[in-house]
Amino acid sequence: MAREPETAASRYAAADFPLTANPQARQWKSAPTVFAGNGPRGEPVPGHRTEIRSRWTSGNIYFLFICPYQELHLKPKPSTAAETNQLWNWDVAEVFVGSDFDRITRYKEFEVSPQGEWVDLDIDRVTPLPEGGWLWNSGFAVKARIDARKKIWYGEMRIPLHSIDSRPPAAGLEMRINFYRCQGREPGRKFIAWQPTGEANFHVPQAFGLLKLVP
Repeated sequence: MAREPETAASRYAAADFPLTANPQARQWKSAPTVFAGNGPRGEPVPGHRTEIRSRWTSGNIYFLFICPYQELHLKPKPSTAAETNQLWNWDVAEVFVGSDFDRITRYKEFEVSPQGEWVDLDIDRVTPLPEGGWLWNSGFAVKARIDARKKIWYGEMRIPLHSIDSRPPAAGLEMRINFYRCQGREPGRKFIAWQPTGEANFHVPQAFGLLKLVP
């Protein structure tokens, strides 16, 4: 029997707010939280239990990742002025989100690195778009910072809601979602998933959970 999907919540904020990558910022203190602490197959990944918070406004949805790490694997010469294709080869936090419950193989992918690099992709698992969909541009923004003393990095995203859902944003709206991380270097590279996919692969939309907009 298929399991019921887990649900994450995103709490309404009356106004948009600046990206700080700071969990102590006012807008993040009361935000709903979920945790990702296992690998794609459900195996424990000690020391990497990731906290994810979310808020939404009339125009945007926000995600904050709090990412403990043992080691960083960062891209040399990072660029934050333009998106970085194949950013997933280094350390990243990722959101996979779709609003089409009939065609679940269509969804969007958003990534942020500890250095503030980013990439967004339009994913179609049945009929892939040219260049894997990375030429699509959502208009999303990111902020990141590293606390080397605590060995935690923080990544924040602001995603225009119209880029992922054609429905008017409102409390009660649900989307299909999963959260992931890639962390560290091979051979000890870590992969963390909120909802286990059952495969050594993140692109398993059947395993996504739900995201619900709440007041």
